Amino acid sequence: MSYPGYPPYQQGQGMPGANPPYPQQGYPPYPGGGGAPSYPPYPPQGVYPPSLGYSTNAPMYMPQPSYPGAPPPEGSYPNVEPSYPGAASQPPFPGAQQVYPSHHTSDYAPPPTSHGNYGPPHGGYAPTTQPEVIKRKTPTVIPASPFDPRSDAEVLRKAMKGFGTDEKAIINVVARRSNAQRLEIAMQFKTMYGKDLIKDLKSELSGRFEDLIVALMLPLPQYYARELYHALTGMGTDEDCLIEVFCTLSNHEIMIIRDAYQNTYHSSLERDLRGDTSGHFKRLMTSLCSAGRDESGMVNQSQAAGDAQQLLNAGVLQWGTDESLFNMILCSRNYNQLNLIFDEYQRIAGHDIEQAIKGEFSGDIEQGLLAVVRAIRNLPAFFAKRLHQSMAGLGTNDNQMIRIIVTRSEVDMGEIKQHYAAMYGKDLASAIADDVSGDYKKCLLALIGAY
Repeated sequence: MSYPGYPPYQQGQGMPGANPPYPQQGYPPYPGGGGAPSYPPYPPQGVYPPSLGYSTNAPMYMPQPSYPGAPPPEGSYPNVEPSYPGAASQPPFPGAQQVYPSHHTSDYAPPPTSHGNYGPPHGGYAPTTQPEVIKRKTPTVIPASPFDPRSDAEVLRKAMKGFGTDEKAIINVVARRSNAQRLEIAMQFKTMYGKDLIKDLKSELSGRFEDLIVALMLPLPQYYARELYHALTGMGTDEDCLIEVFCTLSNHEIMIIRDAYQNTYHSSLERDLRGDTSGHFKRLMTSLCSAGRDESGMVNQSQAAGDAQQLLNAGVLQWGTDESLFNMILCSRNYNQLNLIFDEYQRIAGHDIEQAIKGEFSGDIEQGLLAVVRAIRNLPAFFAKRLHQSMAGLGTNDNQMIRIIVTRSEVDMGEIKQHYAAMYGKDLASAIADDVSGDYKKCLLALIGAY
């Protein structure tokens, strides 16, 4: 299987003897040794995965939040060229240079025209007005430079050797290296000492701090696969985990995670998903897991008006709800098109699409559809809300908090922090410090750039 912008995948890449060796094409050998899975090639920019809203083919526009005090866009760049069939495309810039557009919903207002619809004269696909501002994605963990994996391996060995454990040294290495660099450190650790780094870390650490460090040391596709496996095979089903993963990742990311799941657990992710969920929620998750969403970035305003009318007819304008229509539109249209559909729905219905979903659905399917809408509208705000929920009330949902911070620290944690402060009047670092303690707290703070 091959993916746009990346080298073709060949079985066994990233394993000992692969040609060419890591990091040009594949992963290093999995630190656990033995029957380690092989994965599709690690993206050449060294940051997995390119997050929702930025495919290798076309930019995905996401509107700014509407809540009071929302952080303003940062940094301006030239307009993004529209994507069209046959257009040349480049993969996103590495690490902190990745950008995604920032687009107000008002920019989608119909242009002056004498035609009866909002599209071009012949109703074909055409981009709308290009955004004037592109917001830089700000990771809080970036690849260390200079980077010496042998030296880092020595530091970790010394931190775990003898009486006691130097947790501060472990944090300074593990939390300040990219995922790709951690995997190189693990490979050097095994080469130099003949020992498995993850097993040594697990023997020295405990509790939630151990969980966090192990999560950081796993290849990201395998970490996502593990989270999904636990969500589907534990006591009951962790619907929140399923919603968070499938409603926020791109086709490319989901395909890589499906391969990692198959290679690690020798089972089909889709089959396990269908076996552990039911009803309309099962259909939603199956649709998203199929990774077939249009990601062209092209928009058609007249089609958006038609889809919005269909959603209105399938919901409040009829007895009962046509859930399949909501599922089809929300899971197949590209993000630009969906933002147009949401605006058109507001115009013709007089209320927001979220209000319609809340009125027509309930339970897991309601939460799933709302997650799709919110993630498409503003992904950093979506994750800020999820982090707040993980710390709200009695106790802490540590699994959710660890998952978000581990997976977003190399993508857009800077934006998530800004939105968290604007939405809740408290910075994320203070919220974490008030909710957890010890080395676990220090490591989380280091990952969000606050320690």
